[in-house]
Amino acid sequence: MRYRVLGGTGIEVSTYCLGTMMFGSVGNSDHDDCARMIGTAVDRGINFIDTADMYSAGESEEIVGKALAARGDRDEIVLATKVHFPMGEGHNRGGNSRRWIVREVEESLRRLRTEWIDLYQVHRPDHTTDIEETLSVLGDLVRAGKIRTFGCSTFPAEQIVDAHHVAERRGLQRFRTEQPPYSLLARGVERDVLPVVQRLGMGALTWGPLAGGFLTGRYRKDRPIDLTRGRAALHPHRFDPELPTTAAKLEAVEALTTLAEELGRTLPELATAFPAAHPAVTSVIIGPRTAAQLESALKAADLVLDDATLDRIDTIVPPGTDLYRADGVWQPPALTTPALRRRPVSDRPAA
Repeated sequence: MRYRVLGGTGIEVSTYCLGTMMFGSVGNSDHDDCARMIGTAVDRGINFIDTADMYSAGESEEIVGKALAARGDRDEIVLATKVHFPMGEGHNRGGNSRRWIVREVEESLRRLRTEWIDLYQVHRPDHTTDIEETLSVLGDLVRAGKIRTFGCSTFPAEQIVDAHHVAERRGLQRFRTEQPPYSLLARGVERDVLPVVQRLGMGALTWGPLAGGFLTGRYRKDRPIDLTRGRAALHPHRFDPELPTTAAKLEAVEALTTLAEELGRTLPELATAFPAAHPAVTSVIIGPRTAAQLESALKAADLVLDDATLDRIDTIVPPGTDLYRADGVWQPPALTTPALRRRPVSDRPAA
C-alpha cells in the first residue's frame, strides 16, 4: 500500500480509502461481516476510513465505531465522516448551518465511539446557508478538538473557489479536501474540480471508481441486462441498453476490458487504479459490500498505470468527458427548483 499526504494537513493516508456507504441496512446488515472487512482492510495497509452520518441512517457510523473500538487501534486510523443530509423527520435536521453541525457532530462522535474526527466533510453544498457560517463553525470545532480538519464533498469548482476566498477575506480556516466522483467513465472533474483542488493545495478523495457498477465487468455489450433486479432495477435510466448514453458506456467498457486483459488485469482493477494516477488525487475510496468485493479492490493496490496505458485510456474516453452523470451529484438549485428561475406572477407584465 502506498501513502500520500492529505492536502496541506500533514496527515498521511493510504492511496485507497475504505468507504463504508454499503455497511448497514442499505447494503450489508451483518455487522460482524462488516467488522471483518474493516479488519482486513486495515491489516492490508489501509489507514483511512470514510463514512457519513446518513449512511443507513447512522448505522454505518455505528458499525465503524464498534469495529475500531474492538480492535483498539483508533489512533492508527484516519477517520472521516460527513454532515449535511437530513437525519430524521422535522425542521432543522440537516444542512450546513451552525445549529445543525454543532448538534450532529456530537451524534457522529457518539456513534463512532471516538473523541475526535480526523476529517469532517460537508457532504453537499447548501444554498440556504452562507458559506461563512459553515466555515466559521467548522473552525470552532477544530479549536474545540472535536475534529482535526475539514473538507467538502461533491462541490462544484466555483463553490470551492468561493469558499476559499471567503476564508481568506474573513480570516477563517478553509476546506482542506474535496471528495468528487471520478472514474474511467466520469472524467468531468478533470476539467475544473481537480485543477482547482491542485491549485489550492487541497487533498482529493475520489468516489465511484466502478462507475455505479458499469466497471465491475458485469454489464457488457450484446448481453441482456435485467432491468428488474439489483442496481438496474434501482436506476433503469442508467442501465437501459436502448438509451444512447448506456450504449456509449457499454462501448467504452468493451475497449477498457480489452485493455485490462492486455495488462493481465481485470476491469475492476484497472478502474480502481485509474483515479490514483491523477496528480491531484490523494486517495481513492473503495466501497465494498462483501469480502469478495473488498479483495477485488485491494488487488489494484500494486497497479501503477504508465503513460502508454493512460494514453490508451484517453483514446477510449477523452479527458474531461462524462459518459454518464454520477448519481447523487449536487445540482444547482436554479436547475432543480422552478421557483428560482420564474418571475412571480404578480411581477409579470400584463398581457
